Amino acid sequence: MITPDSLRITEIFHSLQGEARSVGIPTVFVRLTGCPLRCQYCDTAYAFEGGIQHALPDIVQTVKEFDCDYVTVTGGEPLAQPNCLPLLSLLCDQGLQVSLETGGAMPIDTVDERVSVVLDLKTPGSDEVGRNRLQNIALLKPKDQVKFVICDRKDYEWSRSKLLEYNLAERAGEVLFSPSHEQLSARDLAEWVLEDRLRVRLQLQLHKILWGAEQGR
Repeated sequence: MITPDSLRITEIFHSLQGEARSVGIPTVFVRLTGCPLRCQYCDTAYAFEGGIQHALPDIVQTVKEFDCDYVTVTGGEPLAQPNCLPLLSLLCDQGLQVSLETGGAMPIDTVDERVSVVLDLKTPGSDEVGRNRLQNIALLKPKDQVKFVICDRKDYEWSRSKLLEYNLAERAGEVLFSPSHEQLSARDLAEWVLEDRLRVRLQLQLHKILWGAEQGR
């Protein structure tokens, strides 16, 4: 039953954070259902549909039962459900370290300031570059992170240009360059980053190294 204070959830689980600043830290993941984007490399397409409606207090209680300091709200695209915003605030109220993984097509201006936003800027290789909401860049805080999933050299050059155009290394706390592993070797990306002396963090997906390419967590 859909209620005004509920969200459609695909899964809530405990794992190691596979990406971003807190990589390797035990984290509770709250994966919301639904996404308006269709990136060609998406590894969580199972979250596009289905899910089960949960009341916000029940979601918070489930998260607390894991006795874990870190929680990541992800998707799908979590901001596609308006009640994601009050959930983020409720989780922060519990004293948790809260991060939000968002695909960049939805506005972040009303996200609780206590949340660390991981903003994914879509590259040309994603097939969704036209959906980037570039107004979000001006809203980034030092605790936020910007992520580029890079498929090839063209994607790298596009990402490098955005890094410089928007001064992202100064605007956000971290800039993450992540290879789309089926399309670009991490070594090639590492060499490009070093050659250009970019102020970014090369990011590999720890969860896939530990549990395999089909492991969405």
